[in-house]
Amino acid sequence: MRLATKDDLPSLMALVRRVVPLMRATGNLQWDETYPNEAVFQRDIDLNQLWVAMVDGNIAGVAAVTTDQDPDYTQVGWNIEEPAIVVHRLAVDPAFRGQGAAGALMQKAEEVAVERDITVLRVDTNTQNEATQRLFPKLGYILAGEISLEFRPGLRFLCYEKRLLPK
Repeated sequence: MRLATKDDLPSLMALVRRVVPLMRATGNLQWDETYPNEAVFQRDIDLNQLWVAMVDGNIAGVAAVTTDQDPDYTQVGWNIEEPAIVVHRLAVDPAFRGQGAAGALMQKAEEVAVERDITVLRVDTNTQNEATQRLFPKLGYILAGEISLEFRPGLRFLCYEKRLLPK
């Protein structure tokens, strides 16, 4: 597990190109040819918030571990003024599925939360993403509800939250 660098951008974009057709085949339209793009990943890298899970020198997965809470999160009753670590852009290369990369990335988010004394973790996922809907509860996340996101019109998202015990 390490922070992504600018040199990782070609590999990250190749990962997205492999993941998007599989997502779309299951009816998950969360990502497409325009999102996430190189500029989005570059911003994450510049902010030191893009993590990659490595297997044998290859990027097996990626996640942005941020404090960015979408205003639409208020639809599930979340106070978005409350500090939270939020996972965005979580993806696993199809060649590495089932090897724990997503779980390791989510664990990294928890470690970042502990380092920053933040006790709330949040994540959203498309209603068609069955893999994450199985994963998040296994990791202790509780379903908070369903929302729409202004920047992804027509899609529905499930919001999950995990609360850590304060130190």
